[in-house]
Amino acid sequence: MAALRRGLAAAAVFLGLWQALVTLGDLPPFILPGPLRVARALWDNAGLIAFHAAITAGEVLAGLVLGAALGVATALLLAVSPVARYLIRPALVATQALPVFALAPILTLWIGYGIWSKVLMAVLIIYFPVASAFFDGLMRTPPGWLDLGRLMGGSPARLLWRIRVPAAIPALASGLRLAAVYAPIGAVIGEWVGAAGGLGYLMLLANGRVKIDLMFAALFVLAALTLALHRAVGRACDWLVARVD
Repeated sequence: MAALRRGLAAAAVFLGLWQALVTLGDLPPFILPGPLRVARALWDNAGLIAFHAAITAGEVLAGLVLGAALGVATALLLAVSPVARYLIRPALVATQALPVFALAPILTLWIGYGIWSKVLMAVLIIYFPVASAFFDGLMRTPPGWLDLGRLMGGSPARLLWRIRVPAAIPALASGLRLAAVYAPIGAVIGEWVGAAGGLGYLMLLANGRVKIDLMFAALFVLAALTLALHRAVGRACDWLVARVD
């Protein structure tokens, strides 16, 4: 309840400063619409925004699931295979030197304007944080735990699943929390490059028609979607960590 009150207070301050900036600066609506104008656009176009928000949400959720699964599988492979660490890990790190956003036009060209180019953009953004965080957790298992497991006759596979993976769950949770924030970015960047639906597409469409209030309404819905996803993933991670503890 206290967090809710702080959030409402912060939102009230933000809206007040926003309205003051519009009023005192005498800004025209096509530069910066006031919060009431944006709220009216959100109400008047609720069905349209909900339709495009559902498309973006589907892309984000698919990208989050696929990217997290791929990152977990890669981290496990790197943890158990010195050959994989030698061959794959340098390439994995080197790929981060290439801006993922620059791949959006190429993915759209190869895969098309449908949902999968946006899902793949989200996967590419999510993949590295999840793989890196989980791999670091797997490699930082307390040596005493492993020594005790070997002393009790545990095989490498049992040590991995019974000791190393549970010990790395908090690190995986950190990676997933970051992924929940990054996933919408990938989907929206893909929609900006080329799409037939989604909040990113709606924002470009509204901007091109000088409906800045609608663009801001779509932006705030995207922010709300990201916050809700981050909170849901955070709760799931807290539950997972508590189960392991």
